[in-house]
Amino acid sequence: MLSTPDLRGHSVLALHAHPDDEAIFTGITLRRLADAGARVVLVLATAGELGESRVPLGPGEDIAARRTAELENSAELLGVSRLVLLGQRDSGLPGWESGSHPHALVGADPLRLARRIAELAVAEGAETLIYDDEPGIYGHPDHVSTHRVGRAAAEMIGAASYQMTVDREHLHITAPGGHLVHGAAHAASVGFGRATAEITLAVTGSPEYLAGKRAAITAHASQVDPALLPTEGFEAAYGIEWFRHQGEPGVLDRLGNAHLTAVA
Repeated sequence: MLSTPDLRGHSVLALHAHPDDEAIFTGITLRRLADAGARVVLVLATAGELGESRVPLGPGEDIAARRTAELENSAELLGVSRLVLLGQRDSGLPGWESGSHPHALVGADPLRLARRIAELAVAEGAETLIYDDEPGIYGHPDHVSTHRVGRAAAEMIGAASYQMTVDREHLHITAPGGHLVHGAAHAASVGFGRATAEITLAVTGSPEYLAGKRAAITAHASQVDPALLPTEGFEAAYGIEWFRHQGEPGVLDRLGNAHLTAVA
């Protein structure tokens, strides 16, 4: 059984590119942090305006409004204390003309956004930042941008930083084609994730946390078909969340290292 550390008095800021990323890549981690008493601040760089809706929109509703409402529902399920929207525009996949839009995240000054994140982290007392790894998990321009912003913000304030990714070797063995990142990488015609040896921390959770993560992902109904997340096999694909961390152990390390436990 996983132990629950006492993280009262700690704050963690998680920076994500689009609504649903928070649930797919860090759903277990954020909920466990919240349940341990940490204050969780979730920052979304864009509203995912370029994601087509798989369900009908309401009268006068656009995709940004729908995805923001879904994000708010997911954030509540994950125990988020504060949700912040940076207001940048979805850049779209590599090579899309949308990347040249004046408000696209990919064209924004990363230092300007990093200063906003740093100021927010200081105001919230967040000594730990979570953000994408250098390749943006699967190469999406917005994920690469949030890496640059998150890394710069962490350096500005000396925060512990955890870069989210996925273990592609683990997924190849346990859930070939069964994770949403497979489809995302295929759509972008890129690779994804990291080799197992590159990952320094992995977080897992009990069946209750898995169920909560699935609920948070499916809260994004405009983007995710629940049929793609069958209960059978869900743990194999989504039961571990992976990070790269350098330096002294930080708050996330106190959740336990599932990867090392699995190998032992």
